[in-house]
Amino acid sequence: MGTAFCIAALLTLLGGVGSMCFRNLVHCAFALAVSFVGLAACYLLLGAEFVGFAQVLVYVGAVAILIVIAMLLTRNIESKHEPLVAGGWVMGVCVAVLASGSLILCVVNSSVVQGPVSARPTMSTRALGEQLMGDYVMALEGIGLLLTASLIGAVVIALREKEER
Repeated sequence: MGTAFCIAALLTLLGGVGSMCFRNLVHCAFALAVSFVGLAACYLLLGAEFVGFAQVLVYVGAVAILIVIAMLLTRNIESKHEPLVAGGWVMGVCVAVLASGSLILCVVNSSVVQGPVSARPTMSTRALGEQLMGDYVMALEGIGLLLTASLIGAVVIALREKEER
């Protein structure tokens, strides 16, 4: 599992760095999708099948594609005159190092890390799916309708702005 996890983690990191460094927004969105796929692979390797599949369905299948569609609707895909590195990058690096250091310090000193390893949960992905489609089907359908309505609203707003221009 070590080699596969390292490959998935490297894929996640490279996708994240690519999404920050590419100049073309479409390339940034696809690099973000690669990062999401790497994260889903990490979840699957850690035994969290439902979270891994939800990551693929929700983030790779919906959010990344929604970002690409939004960029295509607004037609502001390229910006050729902006520098690759912003002026305050030193401050950004300092804040990132400070935030990472504080998170690492909290994780290392956490009682969860120092305690005994708990057993894996007994609920499988199949049992979770049966619960979602049984007891919680109305909530699941409500969330689906809410997301569909918000997507339609975003398209209507984008089309109105396009007609006003």
